[in-house]
Amino acid sequence: MGTVRSVGEQTIAVPRRVAAAIALGTLLNPLNSSMIAVALVSLQHAFGVGLATSSWLVSAFYLAACVGQPLMGRIADRFGPRRVYCAGLVVVLVAGLAALVAPGFGWLVGCRVAQALGTSAAFPAGLAMIRRIAGGRPPAATLAALSVTNATSAALGPVLGGFLVAAAGWRGIFAVNIPLAAVGLVLALWWLPAPPAVAAASGGGVLADLDLPGVALFSATVVGLLAFLLSLGTGPQWWLLAVFPLSGGLLALRELSTPSPFLDLRTLAGHRPLVQALAQQVGVQLVFYSIFYGLPLWLERVRHLSPHTAGLLMLPVAALGVALTPVAAVRVRQAGPRPALLLGSTGLVVGSLAVLAIGDSTPVLGIVAVGTVLGLPNGFNNIALQAAVYAGAPEGQTGVAAGLFQTCRYLGAIMSTALLGVAYSDDLSSGGLHRVAVFVTGVAVVLTYGACRMRGTASGRHRA
Repeated sequence: MGTVRSVGEQTIAVPRRVAAAIALGTLLNPLNSSMIAVALVSLQHAFGVGLATSSWLVSAFYLAACVGQPLMGRIADRFGPRRVYCAGLVVVLVAGLAALVAPGFGWLVGCRVAQALGTSAAFPAGLAMIRRIAGGRPPAATLAALSVTNATSAALGPVLGGFLVAAAGWRGIFAVNIPLAAVGLVLALWWLPAPPAVAAASGGGVLADLDLPGVALFSATVVGLLAFLLSLGTGPQWWLLAVFPLSGGLLALRELSTPSPFLDLRTLAGHRPLVQALAQQVGVQLVFYSIFYGLPLWLERVRHLSPHTAGLLMLPVAALGVALTPVAAVRVRQAGPRPALLLGSTGLVVGSLAVLAIGDSTPVLGIVAVGTVLGLPNGFNNIALQAAVYAGAPEGQTGVAAGLFQTCRYLGAIMSTALLGVAYSDDLSSGGLHRVAVFVTGVAVVLTYGACRMRGTASGRHRA
Protein backbone atom coordinates (compact mmCIF):
# COMPACT_ATOMS: atom_id res chain seq x y z
CA MET A 1 0.00 0.00 0.00
CA GLY A 2 1.34 3.47 0.86
CA THR A 3 0.36 7.04 0.21
CA VAL A 4 -1.72 7.45 -2.92
CA ARG A 5 -3.34 9.94 -5.22
CA SER A 6 -6.01 9.38 -7.85
CA VAL A 7 -5.41 10.18 -11.50
CA GLY A 8 -8.51 9.42 -13.51
CA GLU A 9 -9.21 5.76 -12.82
CA GLN A 10 -5.61 5.00 -11.82
CA THR A 11 -4.05 5.19 -8.39
CA ILE A 12 -0.39 6.16 -8.01
CA ALA A 13 1.18 5.12 -4.71
CA VAL A 14 4.24 6.02 -2.69
CA PRO A 15 5.27 2.49 -1.64
CA ARG A 16 6.08 1.96 2.01
CA ARG A 17 9.55 0.69 1.15
CA VAL A 18 10.27 3.98 -0.63
CA ALA A 19 9.02 5.99 2.35
CA ALA A 20 11.08 3.81 4.72
CA ALA A 21 14.28 4.21 2.68
CA ILE A 22 13.84 8.00 2.54
CA ALA A 23 12.99 8.20 6.24
CA LEU A 24 16.20 6.36 7.18
CA GLY A 25 18.27 8.93 5.32
CA THR A 26 16.41 11.96 6.67
CA LEU A 27 16.87 10.94 10.33
CA LEU A 28 20.67 11.35 10.07
CA ASN A 29 20.57 15.16 10.02
CA PRO A 30 18.55 15.74 13.21
CA LEU A 31 20.32 12.83 14.90
CA ASN A 32 23.78 14.31 14.28
CA SER A 33 22.67 17.81 15.16
CA SER A 34 21.38 16.74 18.60
CA MET A 35 23.62 13.94 19.87
CA ILE A 36 26.82 16.02 19.63
CA ALA A 37 25.68 17.96 22.72
CA VAL A 38 26.53 15.12 25.13
CA ALA A 39 30.01 14.60 23.60
CA LEU A 40 31.34 18.17 23.90
CA VAL A 41 32.93 17.69 27.32
CA SER A 42 34.66 14.49 26.19
CA LEU A 43 35.89 16.26 23.04
CA GLN A 44 37.23 19.20 25.07
CA HIS A 45 39.35 16.83 27.13
CA ALA A 46 40.50 14.78 24.14
CA PHE A 47 41.72 17.76 22.09
CA GLY A 48 42.56 20.19 24.89
CA VAL A 49 40.15 22.91 23.76
CA GLY A 50 37.75 25.13 25.66
CA LEU A 51 33.98 25.42 25.50
CA ALA A 52 34.03 28.28 22.99
CA THR A 53 36.26 26.30 20.61
CA SER A 54 34.34 23.04 20.98
CA SER A 55 31.09 24.85 20.18
CA TRP A 56 32.34 25.15 16.57
CA LEU A 57 31.35 21.50 16.18
CA VAL A 58 27.77 22.66 16.68
CA SER A 59 27.90 26.01 14.87
CA ALA A 60 29.79 24.66 11.84
CA PHE A 61 27.20 21.90 11.39
CA TYR A 62 24.27 24.34 11.54
CA LEU A 63 25.86 26.88 9.21
CA ALA A 64 26.85 24.22 6.67
CA ALA A 65 23.38 22.65 6.80
CA CYS A 66 21.68 26.04 6.31
CA VAL A 67 23.51 26.44 3.02
CA GLY A 68 23.69 22.73 2.18
CA GLN A 69 19.95 22.02 2.29
CA PRO A 70 18.89 24.27 -0.62
CA LEU A 71 22.15 23.53 -2.46
CA MET A 72 21.53 19.79 -2.31
CA GLY A 73 17.92 20.42 -3.31
CA ARG A 74 19.05 22.42 -6.33
CA ILE A 75 21.45 19.66 -7.40
CA ALA A 76 18.73 17.04 -6.84
CA ASP A 77 16.27 18.95 -9.02
CA ARG A 78 18.90 19.29 -11.73
CA PHE A 79 20.67 15.90 -11.72
CA GLY A 80 18.11 13.58 -10.18
CA PRO A 81 17.11 13.17 -6.51
CA ARG A 82 18.05 9.48 -6.25
CA ARG A 83 21.62 10.19 -7.35
CA VAL A 84 21.99 13.07 -4.90
CA TYR A 85 20.36 11.10 -2.08
CA CYS A 86 22.83 8.22 -2.53
CA ALA A 87 25.80 10.58 -2.93
CA GLY A 88 24.86 12.25 0.35
CA LEU A 89 24.92 8.92 2.17
CA VAL A 90 28.36 8.17 0.73
CA VAL A 91 29.62 11.52 2.05
CA VAL A 92 28.19 10.74 5.51
CA LEU A 93 29.86 7.33 5.52
CA VAL A 94 33.25 8.76 4.47
CA ALA A 95 32.98 11.59 7.03
CA GLY A 96 32.28 9.04 9.76
CA LEU A 97 35.37 7.04 8.81
CA ALA A 98 37.56 10.16 8.57
CA ALA A 99 36.45 11.36 12.03
CA LEU A 100 37.70 8.15 13.63
CA VAL A 101 41.29 8.99 12.63
CA ALA A 102 41.08 12.76 13.19
CA PRO A 103 44.63 14.04 13.92
CA GLY A 104 43.40 17.36 15.29
CA PHE A 105 40.36 19.42 16.23
CA GLY A 106 40.27 21.32 12.91
CA TRP A 107 40.06 18.00 11.06
CA LEU A 108 37.06 17.05 13.18
CA VAL A 109 35.32 20.36 12.41
CA GLY A 110 35.87 19.60 8.72
CA CYS A 111 34.28 16.18 9.22
CA ARG A 112 31.26 17.87 10.82
CA VAL A 113 30.92 20.20 7.82
CA ALA A 114 31.06 17.20 5.47
CA GLN A 115 28.53 15.43 7.72
CA ALA A 116 26.19 18.41 7.51
CA LEU A 117 26.42 18.59 3.71
CA GLY A 118 25.93 14.83 3.33
CA THR A 119 22.94 14.63 5.65
CA SER A 120 21.44 17.72 4.00
CA ALA A 121 20.85 15.76 0.79
CA ALA A 122 18.25 13.35 2.17
CA PHE A 123 15.24 15.58 2.91
CA PRO A 124 15.16 17.75 -0.25
CA ALA A 125 16.07 14.82 -2.51
CA GLY A 126 13.58 12.56 -0.72
CA LEU A 127 10.75 15.08 -1.07
CA ALA A 128 11.57 15.51 -4.76
CA MET A 129 11.36 11.72 -5.27
CA ILE A 130 8.04 11.57 -3.41
CA ARG A 131 6.60 14.31 -5.58
CA ARG A 132 7.67 12.52 -8.76
CA ILE A 133 5.65 9.55 -7.57
CA ALA A 134 2.64 11.19 -5.87
CA GLY A 135 2.24 14.37 -7.90
CA GLY A 136 1.34 17.82 -6.58
CA ARG A 137 -1.08 16.91 -3.81
CA PRO A 138 0.59 16.40 -0.42
CA PRO A 139 0.75 12.68 0.51
CA ALA A 140 -0.07 13.29 4.16
CA ALA A 141 0.74 9.83 5.50
CA THR A 142 4.21 9.77 3.89
CA LEU A 143 4.98 13.29 5.09
CA ALA A 144 3.80 12.29 8.56
CA ALA A 145 6.17 9.31 8.55
CA LEU A 146 9.09 11.61 7.71
CA SER A 147 8.02 14.12 10.37
CA VAL A 148 7.73 11.45 13.08
CA THR A 149 11.09 9.93 12.11
CA ASN A 150 12.86 13.28 12.21
CA ALA A 151 11.26 14.41 15.49
CA THR A 152 11.97 11.08 17.17
CA SER A 153 15.61 11.00 16.06
CA ALA A 154 16.14 14.58 17.28
CA ALA A 155 14.55 13.76 20.65
CA LEU A 156 16.48 10.51 21.10
CA GLY A 157 19.78 11.95 19.83
CA PRO A 158 21.11 12.96 23.27
CA VAL A 159 20.04 9.60 24.75
CA LEU A 160 21.79 7.62 22.00
CA GLY A 161 24.77 9.97 22.13
CA GLY A 162 25.15 9.49 25.87
CA PHE A 163 25.14 5.72 25.46
CA LEU A 164 27.69 5.86 22.62
CA VAL A 165 30.05 8.20 24.49
CA ALA A 166 29.87 5.97 27.57
CA ALA A 167 30.56 2.84 25.52
CA ALA A 168 33.09 4.08 22.95
CA GLY A 169 34.08 7.65 23.80
CA TRP A 170 33.49 10.63 21.52
CA ARG A 171 34.30 8.54 18.43
CA GLY A 172 31.09 6.58 19.02
CA ILE A 173 28.87 9.45 17.85
CA PHE A 174 30.74 9.53 14.53
CA ALA A 175 31.09 5.77 14.14
CA VAL A 176 27.33 5.19 14.43
CA ASN A 177 26.88 6.98 11.09
CA ILE A 178 28.91 4.34 9.26
CA PRO A 179 26.44 1.42 9.59
CA LEU A 180 23.41 3.74 9.32
CA ALA A 181 24.69 5.32 6.09
CA ALA A 182 25.73 1.92 4.69
CA VAL A 183 22.32 0.37 5.35
CA GLY A 184 20.60 3.48 4.00
CA LEU A 185 22.68 3.32 0.83
CA VAL A 186 21.86 -0.36 0.24
CA LEU A 187 18.13 0.26 0.77
CA ALA A 188 18.22 3.34 -1.46
CA LEU A 189 19.85 1.43 -4.32
CA TRP A 190 17.43 -1.45 -3.80
CA TRP A 191 14.13 0.30 -3.15
CA LEU A 192 14.18 3.83 -4.56
CA PRO A 193 12.88 4.29 -8.12
CA ALA A 194 15.47 4.36 -10.88
CA PRO A 195 16.46 7.89 -11.93
CA PRO A 196 15.28 9.31 -15.27
CA ALA A 197 17.72 10.55 -17.85
CA VAL A 198 19.37 13.86 -16.98
CA ALA A 199 18.64 16.75 -19.30
CA ALA A 200 21.54 18.61 -20.87
CA ALA A 201 22.90 21.59 -18.97
CA SER A 202 21.58 24.95 -20.08
CA GLY A 203 24.29 26.73 -22.14
CA GLY A 204 27.72 26.99 -20.42
CA GLY A 205 27.98 23.51 -19.00
CA VAL A 206 27.34 21.86 -15.65
CA LEU A 207 29.11 24.47 -13.47
CA ALA A 208 27.23 27.34 -15.09
CA ASP A 209 23.98 25.44 -14.64
CA LEU A 210 24.66 25.08 -10.91
CA ASP A 211 25.18 28.87 -10.59
CA LEU A 212 28.17 28.70 -8.24
CA PRO A 213 28.36 32.53 -7.88
CA GLY A 214 24.74 32.47 -6.73
CA VAL A 215 25.55 29.69 -4.26
CA ALA A 216 28.48 31.73 -2.90
CA LEU A 217 26.35 34.87 -2.48
CA PHE A 218 23.54 32.90 -0.85
CA SER A 219 26.10 31.36 1.54
CA ALA A 220 27.52 34.77 2.43
CA THR A 221 24.03 36.17 3.04
CA VAL A 222 22.89 33.30 5.25
CA VAL A 223 26.17 32.94 7.17
CA GLY A 224 26.38 36.71 7.72
CA LEU A 225 22.87 36.84 9.15
CA LEU A 226 23.29 33.75 11.32
CA ALA A 227 26.72 34.82 12.60
CA PHE A 228 25.23 38.16 13.68
CA LEU A 229 22.36 36.42 15.45
CA LEU A 230 24.75 34.05 17.23
CA SER A 231 26.80 37.02 18.46
CA LEU A 232 23.89 38.77 20.17
CA GLY A 233 24.15 36.74 23.38
CA THR A 234 27.82 37.57 24.04
CA GLY A 235 28.44 40.85 22.23
CA PRO A 236 26.77 41.99 19.00
CA GLN A 237 29.09 42.07 16.00
CA TRP A 238 27.39 44.99 14.30
CA TRP A 239 29.72 44.92 11.31
CA LEU A 240 28.08 41.66 10.26
CA LEU A 241 24.88 43.60 9.60
CA ALA A 242 26.65 45.18 6.64
CA VAL A 243 27.37 41.74 5.15
CA PHE A 244 23.72 40.68 5.08
CA PRO A 245 22.22 43.53 2.96
CA LEU A 246 25.31 43.81 0.75
CA SER A 247 25.53 40.11 -0.13
CA GLY A 248 21.73 39.89 -0.23
CA GLY A 249 21.52 42.73 -2.73
CA LEU A 250 24.25 41.22 -4.90
CA LEU A 251 22.45 37.86 -4.68
CA ALA A 252 19.21 39.42 -5.93
CA LEU A 253 20.99 41.14 -8.83
CA ARG A 254 22.78 37.94 -9.77
CA GLU A 255 19.75 35.66 -9.59
CA LEU A 256 17.52 38.03 -11.54
CA SER A 257 20.05 38.30 -14.36
CA THR A 258 21.25 34.70 -14.82
CA PRO A 259 19.32 32.24 -17.03
CA SER A 260 19.78 29.35 -14.59
CA PRO A 261 19.61 30.82 -11.05
CA PHE A 262 20.36 28.83 -7.91
CA LEU A 263 17.58 30.75 -6.16
CA ASP A 264 14.86 31.51 -8.70
CA LEU A 265 13.51 34.75 -7.22
CA ARG A 266 11.04 35.34 -10.05
CA THR A 267 9.49 31.93 -9.56
CA LEU A 268 9.35 32.42 -5.78
CA ALA A 269 7.61 35.77 -6.27
CA GLY A 270 4.99 34.01 -8.39
CA HIS A 271 4.36 31.31 -5.77
CA ARG A 272 3.07 33.25 -2.79
CA PRO A 273 1.79 30.20 -0.84
CA LEU A 274 5.32 28.77 -0.83
CA VAL A 275 6.82 32.05 0.42
CA GLN A 276 4.12 32.23 3.11
CA ALA A 277 4.88 28.67 4.23
CA LEU A 278 8.63 29.42 4.47
CA ALA A 279 7.95 32.58 6.51
CA GLN A 280 5.59 30.64 8.80
CA GLN A 281 8.32 28.03 9.28
CA VAL A 282 10.77 30.64 10.59
CA GLY A 283 8.19 31.98 13.04
CA VAL A 284 6.98 28.58 14.24
CA GLN A 285 10.53 27.40 14.95
CA LEU A 286 11.39 30.69 16.68
CA VAL A 287 8.46 30.28 19.09
CA PHE A 288 8.96 26.56 19.65
CA TYR A 289 12.71 26.62 20.28
CA SER A 290 12.57 29.77 22.40
CA ILE A 291 10.48 27.82 24.89
CA PHE A 292 12.06 24.41 24.25
CA TYR A 293 15.52 25.81 25.01
CA GLY A 294 14.50 28.54 27.44
CA LEU A 295 12.35 26.51 29.82
CA PRO A 296 15.06 23.94 30.73
CA LEU A 297 17.52 26.80 31.44
CA TRP A 298 14.98 28.32 33.81
CA LEU A 299 14.25 24.97 35.45
CA GLU A 300 17.94 24.32 36.14
CA ARG A 301 19.14 27.81 37.07
CA VAL A 302 16.08 29.27 38.79
CA ARG A 303 14.20 26.25 40.10
CA HIS A 304 17.51 24.41 40.76
CA LEU A 305 16.40 21.13 39.22
CA SER A 306 18.90 18.62 37.88
CA PRO A 307 19.46 18.40 34.11
CA HIS A 308 17.92 14.92 34.20
CA THR A 309 14.74 16.18 35.90
CA ALA A 310 14.52 19.20 33.60
CA GLY A 311 14.81 16.89 30.60
CA LEU A 312 12.02 14.68 31.89
CA LEU A 313 9.76 17.69 32.40
CA MET A 314 10.31 18.69 28.77
CA LEU A 315 9.44 15.20 27.52
CA PRO A 316 5.72 15.98 26.98
CA VAL A 317 6.65 18.75 24.53
CA ALA A 318 8.52 16.38 22.21
CA ALA A 319 6.42 13.27 22.86
CA LEU A 320 3.05 14.87 22.18
CA GLY A 321 4.31 16.43 18.97
CA VAL A 322 5.31 12.99 17.71
CA ALA A 323 2.13 11.29 18.96
CA LEU A 324 -0.22 13.82 17.35
CA THR A 325 1.48 13.90 13.95
CA PRO A 326 -0.68 11.01 12.58
CA VAL A 327 -3.81 12.86 13.79
CA ALA A 328 -2.58 16.02 12.07
CA ALA A 329 -1.90 14.00 8.91
CA VAL A 330 -5.54 12.91 8.79
CA ARG A 331 -6.60 16.54 9.11
CA VAL A 332 -4.25 17.60 6.31
CA ARG A 333 -5.48 14.76 4.10
CA GLN A 334 -9.09 15.78 4.63
CA ALA A 335 -8.90 19.57 4.40
CA GLY A 336 -5.40 20.59 3.31
CA PRO A 337 -2.63 22.24 5.35
CA ARG A 338 -4.31 25.52 6.34
CA PRO A 339 -6.77 24.28 9.01
CA ALA A 340 -4.04 22.20 10.67
CA LEU A 341 -1.65 25.14 10.59
CA LEU A 342 -4.31 27.45 12.01
CA LEU A 343 -4.91 25.00 14.86
CA GLY A 344 -1.17 24.67 15.49
CA SER A 345 -0.57 28.43 15.47
CA THR A 346 -3.46 29.01 17.86
CA GLY A 347 -2.00 26.33 20.11
CA LEU A 348 1.31 28.22 20.17
CA VAL A 349 -0.53 31.33 21.37
CA VAL A 350 -2.16 29.37 24.20
CA GLY A 351 1.10 27.61 25.10
CA SER A 352 3.11 30.83 25.13
CA LEU A 353 0.51 32.50 27.36
CA ALA A 354 0.66 29.47 29.67
CA VAL A 355 4.37 30.12 30.25
CA LEU A 356 3.38 33.49 31.74
CA ALA A 357 1.44 31.61 34.42
CA ILE A 358 4.43 29.72 35.85
CA GLY A 359 6.86 31.13 38.39
CA ASP A 360 9.19 30.38 41.26
CA SER A 361 6.56 28.49 43.26
CA THR A 362 4.68 26.67 40.47
CA PRO A 363 4.35 22.96 41.38
CA VAL A 364 5.89 20.34 39.13
CA LEU A 365 2.49 19.20 37.89
CA GLY A 366 1.79 22.74 36.73
CA ILE A 367 5.02 22.77 34.71
CA VAL A 368 4.11 19.40 33.20
CA ALA A 369 0.71 20.82 32.24
CA VAL A 370 2.37 23.76 30.48
CA GLY A 371 4.67 21.35 28.63
CA THR A 372 1.64 19.36 27.56
CA VAL A 373 -0.06 22.46 26.16
CA LEU A 374 3.13 23.40 24.29
CA GLY A 375 3.46 19.91 22.82
CA LEU A 376 -0.03 19.80 21.35
CA PRO A 377 0.51 22.21 18.41
CA ASN A 378 3.95 20.87 17.47
CA GLY A 379 2.79 17.92 15.37
CA PHE A 380 0.12 20.00 13.61
CA ASN A 381 2.57 22.76 12.65
CA ASN A 382 5.26 20.40 11.35
CA ILE A 383 3.07 18.29 9.07
CA ALA A 384 0.99 21.27 7.89
CA LEU A 385 4.06 23.29 6.89
CA GLN A 386 5.66 20.32 5.14
CA ALA A 387 2.46 19.79 3.17
CA ALA A 388 2.19 23.51 2.34
CA VAL A 389 5.76 23.62 0.99
CA TYR A 390 5.17 20.39 -0.94
CA ALA A 391 1.97 21.76 -2.53
CA GLY A 392 3.39 25.24 -3.14
CA ALA A 393 6.72 24.20 -4.70
CA PRO A 394 7.01 24.94 -8.44
CA GLU A 395 7.15 21.92 -10.73
CA GLY A 396 10.73 20.68 -10.98
CA GLN A 397 11.88 22.72 -7.97
CA THR A 398 10.63 20.61 -5.06
CA GLY A 399 14.18 19.85 -3.94
CA VAL A 400 15.30 23.45 -3.58
CA ALA A 401 11.97 24.39 -1.94
CA ALA A 402 12.42 21.58 0.60
CA GLY A 403 15.99 22.73 1.20
CA LEU A 404 14.85 26.31 1.85
CA PHE A 405 12.25 24.89 4.23
CA GLN A 406 15.02 23.26 6.29
CA THR A 407 17.12 26.43 6.15
CA CYS A 408 14.16 28.31 7.61
CA ARG A 409 14.00 25.73 10.40
CA TYR A 410 17.63 26.42 11.32
CA LEU A 411 17.10 30.17 11.02
CA GLY A 412 14.19 30.06 13.47
CA ALA A 413 16.17 27.91 15.91
CA ILE A 414 19.19 30.22 15.81
CA MET A 415 16.95 33.27 16.22
CA SER A 416 15.58 31.65 19.36
CA THR A 417 19.07 31.25 20.84
CA ALA A 418 19.73 34.93 20.07
CA LEU A 419 16.48 35.89 21.82
CA LEU A 420 17.37 33.82 24.88
CA GLY A 421 20.88 35.26 24.95
CA VAL A 422 19.46 38.79 25.07
CA ALA A 423 16.61 37.99 27.50
CA TYR A 424 18.72 35.92 29.92
CA SER A 425 22.04 37.77 29.68
CA ASP A 426 21.37 39.96 32.73
CA ASP A 427 18.25 38.37 34.15
CA LEU A 428 18.08 34.57 34.23
CA SER A 429 14.94 34.56 36.35
CA SER A 430 11.19 34.08 36.12
CA GLY A 431 11.01 37.67 34.89
CA GLY A 432 13.39 36.86 32.03
CA LEU A 433 11.33 33.79 31.12
CA HIS A 434 8.16 35.89 31.12
CA ARG A 435 9.73 38.46 28.78
CA VAL A 436 10.55 35.67 26.36
CA ALA A 437 6.96 34.43 26.69
CA VAL A 438 5.53 37.87 25.93
CA PHE A 439 7.68 38.19 22.80
CA VAL A 440 6.90 34.74 21.41
CA THR A 441 3.19 35.22 22.19
CA GLY A 442 3.27 38.23 19.88
CA VAL A 443 5.00 36.16 17.20
CA ALA A 444 2.43 33.36 17.65
CA VAL A 445 -0.43 35.86 17.18
CA VAL A 446 1.17 36.99 13.91
CA LEU A 447 1.54 33.34 12.86
CA THR A 448 -2.14 32.73 13.57
CA TYR A 449 -3.07 35.71 11.40
CA GLY A 450 -0.73 34.41 8.68
CA ALA A 451 -2.36 30.98 8.81
CA CYS A 452 -5.77 32.62 8.37
CA ARG A 453 -4.49 34.50 5.34
CA MET A 454 -2.62 31.60 3.75
CA ARG A 455 -3.82 31.02 0.21
CA GLY A 456 -3.84 28.10 -2.16
CA THR A 457 -3.64 25.31 0.43
CA ALA A 458 -7.01 25.21 2.08
CA SER A 459 -9.23 23.26 -0.25
CA GLY A 460 -9.27 19.96 -1.92
CA ARG A 461 -9.16 16.49 -0.55
CA HIS A 462 -5.60 15.15 -0.05
CA ARG A 463 -5.52 11.43 -0.17
CA ALA A 464 -3.05 9.39 1.88
